[in-house]
Amino acid sequence: MTPAPIPFHLRKCPMTQPISRRQSLRRLAAGTALAAAPLLSRAQGGKTMRIVVPFPPGGSTDLLARRIGEKLSVALGQTVIVENRAGAGGTVGADYVAKSAPDGMTLLMGVTGSNAIAQALYPKLPYDVVKDFAPVSMVVSSPLVVTVNPTVKAETLAEFIALAKARPGAISYGSAGNGTSMHLTGEMFKQATKTSMVHIPYRGSAGMLQDLMGGQIEATFGDLLVVMPQLEAGKLRALAVTSKQRHPMLPKVPTVAESGYPGFEALSWQGLFAPSATPPELVAKISTEVNKAIKTPEIADFFAARGFLIEGTTPAAFKALIEAEVRKWTPIVKTSGAKAD
Repeated sequence: MTPAPIPFHLRKCPMTQPISRRQSLRRLAAGTALAAAPLLSRAQGGKTMRIVVPFPPGGSTDLLARRIGEKLSVALGQTVIVENRAGAGGTVGADYVAKSAPDGMTLLMGVTGSNAIAQALYPKLPYDVVKDFAPVSMVVSSPLVVTVNPTVKAETLAEFIALAKARPGAISYGSAGNGTSMHLTGEMFKQATKTSMVHIPYRGSAGMLQDLMGGQIEATFGDLLVVMPQLEAGKLRALAVTSKQRHPMLPKVPTVAESGYPGFEALSWQGLFAPSATPPELVAKISTEVNKAIKTPEIADFFAARGFLIEGTTPAAFKALIEAEVRKWTPIVKTSGAKAD
């Protein structure tokens, strides 16, 4: 005999079963989290993202940060501002970002000096260039140019090296200051070629360039952006570039590597960093948007015309580059005895 059905109002239903106090608290917490999620999202969206430039306004690093900031503002629906925190070769601004909240709202436009060379150059550096940052993307790079005054009797890099070896200590090269990439590229060159040249540090590139054109110093390992107008005007002579490949703006100028020193490479690069504890997914999101931004024609063409190579790397690739740069520059700094001003 088939049993009579249980009336609906007497059936057991999961929704009407008694729940424990622990279950009740779990459900309350879950409900609170769901309710809070939009509020947290809106709070994050209401924050202002800052790109810290560790140099004064007006330079290439500042200009690059502002162009990228404009694109990020649109892509992320976020207010983005550039904040200049200059001092100590870029290390003041870098230290500020290293100690900022890891929420993706404070980024650093770091450079070779502040985020690679500084590790060896400053004995009491308040941050670790590898451990205290989450690399986001290397955005641009540029080689340096081995440049001489036209009165120097050397038409090729080989002739310049022969001249330096024939007159140890008689040739001087200038840089924008002690510990800059220009200075240390010169030290790397001296070590690679086994030559002896005197380093003359200046406070910035303007005075150095003036003395180079005037013949007070013979050479420099100059930023392409700095020396290009004088090269085009015939006031200076380019002997080699320090990148692995020839530069599009100087196609007839060989690299140091192809001139007999394989493996020689020195780049002046710029890239974005976040504080080290920033969530990887957030770093990846920002990296994706930055790489899209720098490859738009308006940004890519603007900086390519000024001698920069557009990069755009993954966080992992940029991290590997930083580690390699530290390994490369540390022994050069130590061997040269270079000190920060």
